[in-house]
Amino acid sequence: MSLTKKTGRRGSTHSIRAYIRTETFPTAFCPGCGHGILMGALLRAIDELELDFEKMLFVSGIGCSGWISSPYFAADTLHTPHGRPIAYATGAKLANPSLKVVVIGGDGDLASIGGNHLIHAARRNIEMTVICANNMIYGMTGGQVTPTTPTGAFTMTTPQGNPDRPFDLCKLVAGAGATYVARYSVYHIRPLIRALKKALTHPGFAFVEVLSSCPTQYGRRNRLGGPSQMLLYWKEKCLPLEKARRMSPEELEGKILIGEFVAPD
Repeated sequence: MSLTKKTGRRGSTHSIRAYIRTETFPTAFCPGCGHGILMGALLRAIDELELDFEKMLFVSGIGCSGWISSPYFAADTLHTPHGRPIAYATGAKLANPSLKVVVIGGDGDLASIGGNHLIHAARRNIEMTVICANNMIYGMTGGQVTPTTPTGAFTMTTPQGNPDRPFDLCKLVAGAGATYVARYSVYHIRPLIRALKKALTHPGFAFVEVLSSCPTQYGRRNRLGGPSQMLLYWKEKCLPLEKARRMSPEELEGKILIGEFVAPD
């Protein structure tokens, strides 16, 4: 029996309390960190699907995103070395195919040291859900540049602005063979929850990139303001795919496309 059915609180404003270790709160996230919003969105997706929490495994690596599931979820979790959550998740899925395996990692964790694990899991179409909490910076270790830091952005290791072109993670995993790929920001909460629900029930490799606010490191260094200003930044910066198809390359300059990039018919 799932935790949702045990509590009988599905649909209430406090339904996600059934899924968290309340003794671990308040969280370690900085004020305004988007990872807390992502944590709530994921638990709401699980609750709305009425998934059995006792048959789920959450795997995370090192970094701010690693705190989302471990220690806060009242579930089986693996907190793995930096860059290796997909490798551990693959082993767990092969050992116990009945598990619903969910990987939660950061952009540095999944796209830098863990980049090969990401593309090969997508290539093999291993049945798991991979959620990338992308705040475009190494938030926990001092604010270094990552593979998704935008060109020109300021970090601790790029004080003159990032000279490199960032990865488009959705294009990367789609090209590698992922069979469900979506991107939303923590501002676009209802579309994000819908995408997470699709990813959690997808019978293959599902990847959801979540653009997450980091006021402490990325926002401060790039003068984007506080938590509320960073949410408005995503509102202004992101552009739905359906609108982008009707726009010229000049109009798309500087925008981040959001939506479903690969989805079953």
